[in-house]
Amino acid sequence: MTPAIWWVRRDLRLNDNDALRAALGHGGCVVPVFVLDPTLLAAPDVSAKRLAFLFGGLRALDADLRARGSRLIVRRGDPAIELARLVAEGGAETLYAEADPWPYGRQRDAAIAAQLPLRLLSGLTAQPFDLIRKADGKPYTVFTPFSRAWKALPLPTPAQFWAPPGWLPTVPDHLQSLPIPDEPALPSGVPFPPGEAEALRRLRAFAGGAPAPIHDYADDRNRMDLDGTSQLSPYLRFGMVSARRAVVAALHAMEVASDAPARRGAETWLNELIWREFYMMVLYHHPDVLEHAFQANLRGISWRNDEVEFAGWCAGRTGYPAVDAAMRQLVTTGWMHNRARMIAASFLVKDLLVDWRWGERFFMQHLVDGDPAANNGGWQWTSGVGTDAAPYFRVFNPILQGTKFDREGVYVRRYVPELVNVPTKFIHEPWKMPPEVQRGAGCVIGRNYPLPIVDHALARERVLVAYKGS
Repeated sequence: MTPAIWWVRRDLRLNDNDALRAALGHGGCVVPVFVLDPTLLAAPDVSAKRLAFLFGGLRALDADLRARGSRLIVRRGDPAIELARLVAEGGAETLYAEADPWPYGRQRDAAIAAQLPLRLLSGLTAQPFDLIRKADGKPYTVFTPFSRAWKALPLPTPAQFWAPPGWLPTVPDHLQSLPIPDEPALPSGVPFPPGEAEALRRLRAFAGGAPAPIHDYADDRNRMDLDGTSQLSPYLRFGMVSARRAVVAALHAMEVASDAPARRGAETWLNELIWREFYMMVLYHHPDVLEHAFQANLRGISWRNDEVEFAGWCAGRTGYPAVDAAMRQLVTTGWMHNRARMIAASFLVKDLLVDWRWGERFFMQHLVDGDPAANNGGWQWTSGVGTDAAPYFRVFNPILQGTKFDREGVYVRRYVPELVNVPTKFIHEPWKMPPEVQRGAGCVIGRNYPLPIVDHALARERVLVAYKGS
């Protein structure tokens, strides 16, 4: 039987994988292949932590394949050239891969499909990102009606899950593979062991019981001092667990919830999964959002773009503890709590008047879960310039946000050690400590920890003027 190629991209899993299933259904040998694309590896927003997580995921996938008699073929170069070589070497008749809404990916796939028999399947999202449209055929630009349309479609069920056979076709010996890169190594501070097994374990731990953490999600998800989120985003980013499986877990948690608050927790997490698919849909239909604000009338904002202040934000040295803790968590762990992402993003754009694209790129350079669609959507939402955006006049107060979502300063003390002995009364406004309290806490403001980089009240007035004048 003629071989088929399973082109692995953002689906580093064997279970519930439509592309792998289709390749096996072709009837012959299946060649799993991953292409190290120099264009992506050298991109300006590449993250060493994300690459290390990806490479770790590839090693885990290769081990899972070898346990079933197969193996992963790794090549480096232009995907069109490398895949064409593999087709010639192995005599493959068809290539199967998951469709991707990212503009670069779409252009790459279109060029390859013009030369090779490439078949794209859904799987990156639970509902195909190009399927949900308004009655007039136009794509949605507001989340709530999109969410209603999403939920009105047939919802995924466990019956759709597909488990690979215990034994997979052997990849011919003559097909050579490069070793999976060892560098960059995943830093010890990154709390995300890569691989499908860990992804499934986390999903079970978060949503697999009754009660389960998912049932408290509506109340706990904004608490930066709690582990109230699933922390599955890196695994969804690289398809180590399918979006369909995550949605089914949320639906099941809704069904088994013991009361209305528990059901609301599961439904809230489901809505977060739908937000992920909403942003992929936006990127698919409006690829220019990676370069410009979705709202054309807000593309002329006069940004200050002070490079010294931007550097202070990047380093977690703004003088606002909630912002600084968020930025240090990002740089240390490659991840940031979602509430912290909003606080940090709002501060950069609204308090410092720095172009949101600067922050978007910095996040992508550090996030293990960095996804072009979700990261762009989140930044445009917080900046008030995107689809379904927060009103531009909504300016997060970093002090009140810290007080509300990190009441005792647990989160701040975890990532800003200079403040570890600061009394809770002052933890979100350390500059208000009397001198003797500063000395007693070992934190003299202006020496051990910076004064606020900007006055929030004045910054709020300034940004409203800038947005109105755009």
